[in-house]
Amino acid sequence: MSDEPQKHGWEQRWSPRDPSAPHSAPGRPGGQAGRPARPRTGWRRALPTWRTLFGGLLIFVLVLMGGLVVGYKLVSIPPANAAATAQSNVYLYADGTQLARDGEVNRENVRLAQVPKTVQLAVLAAEDRGFFNEPAVDPQGMARAAWNTLTGKGTQGGSTITQQYVKNYYLGQEQTIVRKTKEFFIAIKLNREATKGQILRGYLNTSYFGRNAYGVQSAAQAYYGKDVEDLNTGEGAYLASLLNAPSEFDVVVHPENKRAALARWNYVLDGMVKEDWLSPADRRTMKFPTPGEIRHAGIGLSGQRGYIVQAVEEHLTGNKIIDEKTLAAGGYRITTTLDRKKQNAFTAAVKQQVTSQLDADRKADRNVRVGGASIDPRTGKVVAMYGGIDYTKQYVNNATRRDYQVGSTFKPFVFAAAVEHGSETQYGEPITPFTVYDGDNQHMVEGPDGETGYSPANEDDTDYGPISVRTATNYSVNAVYAQMAQDVGPGTVRKTAVALGLPENTPDLTATPSIALGPATASVLDMAEAYATLANHGKRGMYTLVDKITRNGTDVTLPKRNVTQVISRRAADTTTSMLRSVVDDGTGTAAQSAGRPAAGKTGTAEEDKAAWFAGYTPDLATVVAVMGADPVTAAQKSLYGALGQERVNGGGVPAEIWGRFTAAALRNSGAREFDLRLDEDSEEEWSSDDEQAGPPGKANGSHRPGPHGAAEGRAPGQSPGETNGRTQDRPGAGGANGGPAHGRTPEQDRSPGRPAGQTTGQSQGRPTGQSDGGAAKNGGAGGGPADGGKGDGATGEGGTGDADSDPGARTSLTDAPGT
Repeated sequence: MSDEPQKHGWEQRWSPRDPSAPHSAPGRPGGQAGRPARPRTGWRRALPTWRTLFGGLLIFVLVLMGGLVVGYKLVSIPPANAAATAQSNVYLYADGTQLARDGEVNRENVRLAQVPKTVQLAVLAAEDRGFFNEPAVDPQGMARAAWNTLTGKGTQGGSTITQQYVKNYYLGQEQTIVRKTKEFFIAIKLNREATKGQILRGYLNTSYFGRNAYGVQSAAQAYYGKDVEDLNTGEGAYLASLLNAPSEFDVVVHPENKRAALARWNYVLDGMVKEDWLSPADRRTMKFPTPGEIRHAGIGLSGQRGYIVQAVEEHLTGNKIIDEKTLAAGGYRITTTLDRKKQNAFTAAVKQQVTSQLDADRKADRNVRVGGASIDPRTGKVVAMYGGIDYTKQYVNNATRRDYQVGSTFKPFVFAAAVEHGSETQYGEPITPFTVYDGDNQHMVEGPDGETGYSPANEDDTDYGPISVRTATNYSVNAVYAQMAQDVGPGTVRKTAVALGLPENTPDLTATPSIALGPATASVLDMAEAYATLANHGKRGMYTLVDKITRNGTDVTLPKRNVTQVISRRAADTTTSMLRSVVDDGTGTAAQSAGRPAAGKTGTAEEDKAAWFAGYTPDLATVVAVMGADPVTAAQKSLYGALGQERVNGGGVPAEIWGRFTAAALRNSGAREFDLRLDEDSEEEWSSDDEQAGPPGKANGSHRPGPHGAAEGRAPGQSPGETNGRTQDRPGAGGANGGPAHGRTPEQDRSPGRPAGQTTGQSQGRPTGQSDGGAAKNGGAGGGPADGGKGDGATGEGGTGDADSDPGARTSLTDAPGT
C-alpha cells in the first residue's frame, strides 16, 4: 500500500473530468462504465419488444374505439326492407275459418299481446334466454360462431334475437362482413330506441318457420290450422324449435328427421324449466304435438276462393273503406259474411245441376257459365256466392259482371213502382194484381199523348188476349209489362229499380217502355240486393261482404249500415204476393223444390244468351244466372242446345239450382210463411184456393181472371201443363173443355181499355167476325180460338218454351230484349 494518501471511492467517482480525455461510458472497461449492450441476433430479431407490443395494442384500442364511434355515428337505422313488410291479406269465413290468402308472402303480423306468454317464452328458450337482461349484441357468441364456421363446424348462429330481427327486418340474409357490421351497429342503436317488447314482436312477425310461413301467426295456421292465440305450450315449443332449421325439422315433410326434431323440442321445453318459465310437473305432461298436413289450398285462389277475394276487394275499394294501393300492401285480416256451409251448398247445387251434366261432345256446353249470389234480407249480408267453374281457369266473376241482360227478372220492379206511386192505366184504372191488360203479341204501346211505335213480342209470339197482371206475371207476358211501364212512367220505373238496389250507372238502364223487359245488364249480386229489399218489406241497407277487418291486430273502422224504407211495405208485399204465384203456378214451379214458401221470377236475355231465376224466402234472397260465353273470345253466346236441352230458360236449370241450394242452405231452420200486409185491392186475403176459383168479373174492362179459371183457358182445378191449351205451365192455343184461349170470358163484352161496344169479335186488331168464341182454322177444341200459341189446336197443345225467352221486336223506340 502506498504511503500517499488514498482517495475515497466517492472522490474517484466525482473527480473533475479532463476535458481533453475521450468520452466513455461510466463503469465500462477502457474508461467506460458498465458492460457493452448485447446485440439482438438470430430469431430474437423477429420478435417485437414489449414496448412495441404495448404501443401497438394501445393504437389498436384507440382505432377500435374510434371506429366504433365513427360507425355508430355513420350507420343509421334504415327503413324496413320490402320483403319484411310484405304481407298477404287473409280472408276468413264468418265462422273464422280460413277462406283464402292472397299475395306471394305468407305473413300476417300480430300484436305481442296476441301471442300467448308461453309461446313467447318458448321462443326465448330456443333462441336467446337472456334476451330481457343482456345487451343487444353478444361479441362472445359472435366470436364463437365465427370460429365454428372457420373450423368447419358449419355456419353457426351467434346472434341475439335483436340481431336476428335487424337482419330479418332491416337488412338481408347475405353472409358478408359489411352486412354483419351494419347488423352490429343497428342492433345497438335499436336497443336504445325500442323496447324489448317491440323488438320481440318484430322478431316473431318476421321470422321464417318453414311451409312458406313468415311470422308466428302464419306458422300457427300452416302447421296447426289455428290462430296464434289458440296455440298451447307444446305447439309453441315446436314452432320455436323450427327457427333453428325450419325445413329440416318439419316432421311431416321429413319424417326421417323426427328424432332430431324431437330432441330440439325437448331442448326448448327443458330450457323453459331451467329458466323457471315452466314447472317440472307441466313439463312431464307434455306430448309431442305432431303438426297437420300441408294445406296448399288454404293459401291459393283456386275454385271459388279467387272470385270471393276479387269481390271483397271490389267491395272495399268501391265503398272507399280501403283504397286499392293500401289494400295491395297487404297485412289485412278480413272476416267475410260468407257462411261456409251455404257456400259449399251453392257449389254443390251448381255441380249437381250443371257441371256434372256438361258433355265435352256437345259444342254448346263449352259456353256454359253460372253465377249466383245469396243475401240475408234482414242483415244485408252476402252469405254465399258462386263466381264460376274455377278462378284459376276462368277469371271473370259471373256473380259481379255487368254485361248480361237481366230479362224478365226486372218486371217485378215495374209492378212495385206502380203500387208505390198509385199508378193507373191510361184509362184511369188503378194498377193491381187484378188489373186487366191486353196480352196479345206485339200489342202496340201507346204513349201519354197517343203516340205509338213500340210493339214488343211475347214468348213464341203468343197471344193471350185480356189478361190480369197476376197471370201476366206468372207467364211473363211482355205486352202487358211494356204497357204497364208506359203507364207508370219509365223514369219512375228506373228510379224505383235504383232505390231497390240496382246501381245508378247500370248499363242500359234506360227510361223507355222497353225497360220493363230487362235490357239492363245488372249483375247477379245487384239483382240479389234488389230482391232482398222486396223480401225485407221494402227496407234496404247496402249489402255487405265484410264483417270485420283488422291489420296488425288493430280494428279497421267499417261504415255503419243504414237501413231505409225505399218503397212502402204495401208495395213490396204486394209484389211478393205476385211473385209467390209465379212459383206456385207460373214459370217458376221448379223452385218449389226448396220445400218452403217462396217468391220468384224467371227471366231470359235476348237470343237466350242468359237465363235467370231470382227469388226469395222470408230468410234468404238468391239469384242464379246461367250464361253463354265463348271460352276463347269471351263473346256472348246463345244457350240453345246446352246441357242437352233445346232451350235453357229461367224456369229450368236456374230455378232448379235455386231450389236445391235454398233447401240445403235452410235445412236446419224451420220453414216460415211470408208476413204480408196488403190492401183490399191487392188481395189481402188472397190464397191459391181463391185464385183457383177465380174472382168475380168486373165490368168496363176490369175483369179479374185467375190463373186457374176459365178465363185463363183451363178448367177450374186443372194444374199447369194439362190440356186446355197450356203446356210447360203457360197458357197455350185453343182452350179444351170449352175454355177460351186468351183468358177472355163470355161475360166480357170488350177488350180492356177499348170503347164500349167493341165486341170480342173485333178485339186485338183482328178482322170483325173472327170471334173468340167461334171456331178458327187451327181451332181449339170446344170452340176455343187458335190465338193462344203455336201448336195443334185440335189437341189443345200450346207453344213450348219458357214464357220469358223471346227476343223483343225491333221498334222505332228501342230494340227490346227478350223476357
